[in-house]
Amino acid sequence: MTKPTQEISLTERLKAMIQADGPIPISVFMQIALFDRKQGYYATRPGLGTDFTTAPEISQVFGEMVGIWAAHEWQQLGCPSPFYLVEMGPGRGIMMSDIWRATSKVAGFHDAARPYLIEPSPALRKIQAQNLTQIDTPIWVDSLQEIPIGPTLLLANEVLDCLPIRQYIRHDGAWCERKVGIDQTGAFQLGISGPIAKEHTSSSDIAHPDLTGVIQDVVEISTALDAFIDTIAERLKQGHSRALFIDYGPANATPADTLRAYSNGDQIDPLTQIGEVDLTADVDFSKVKQFAVSKGLNVSGPTPQGWFLNALGGVERVNALIDQNPQKADEIAQGAMRIMAPDQMGERFQAICLSSPKLPAPIGF
Repeated sequence: MTKPTQEISLTERLKAMIQADGPIPISVFMQIALFDRKQGYYATRPGLGTDFTTAPEISQVFGEMVGIWAAHEWQQLGCPSPFYLVEMGPGRGIMMSDIWRATSKVAGFHDAARPYLIEPSPALRKIQAQNLTQIDTPIWVDSLQEIPIGPTLLLANEVLDCLPIRQYIRHDGAWCERKVGIDQTGAFQLGISGPIAKEHTSSSDIAHPDLTGVIQDVVEISTALDAFIDTIAERLKQGHSRALFIDYGPANATPADTLRAYSNGDQIDPLTQIGEVDLTADVDFSKVKQFAVSKGLNVSGPTPQGWFLNALGGVERVNALIDQNPQKADEIAQGAMRIMAPDQMGERFQAICLSSPKLPAPIGF
């Protein structure tokens, strides 16, 4: 009887790729490490609450305020029935659970809503199902294209930061690209390409960006952002739909050197523990806005997360929770402070809303 062949690890596959064709862009490294369907981080290790913690996990106020926003925008759209309530990258299902609870008394909302969760990870789907027992018919899909066409409210918290990025660095007066190679010990290492020209292309490479006039010495560009926004635009241009994204990054600047990795809450070397750690980078909100406008969408924001939540009644909800649960007053207050205070997540995170043309401005912006 033949012995079953052992599956090649992500690390070995990446090293073989580099040995065959040379150093690879950071975007390729991120794509494989995070999204490989069998061994990538999101397919195998749902690290929410251990490797990293998102706002819905910190305070229920976050999801509840997003629920208030969704209910208001559904009413702005004319209370369509049915409509598609979609969460992209729903984590453990905590935000959707809070949204559902917060909208329980909004007349007609639950009857009209068709909840969809865009989640390709089987491991995360199981966890989400356990946390969403109050919703009778949530439907899981791998992509937005699988959801029927119709009025849609798309919600996404900490999704854009996972899109693969490329880094460019000014070196000896010329722009070069940072790439992932292998050092003499066999470990991954960052290096730089030779000088690049803006018109450079090859069969395995996208065109390099025009960096003429850029002041900073390091820039990050999301190679997937334009295509991602194009997918969102295809949906929103059908009419009567909005997409709300909340994530971290500068509102009006190009991110520099922000590639990071997290394991058990600690920041570690992003070139280690491949497929076992979360990789992330700041979102270029100015590019999100630019791409969305170029595709004919209305854009509101970006607006700091703390301001957005407060505009929806965040502080009032925190006070009500403390009154209802005085024994948990410190815990409630601390959680709310983390997601809303300017020196914590309140300024670092931004909210941005992309809308179908000819809709009124959304609440909170």
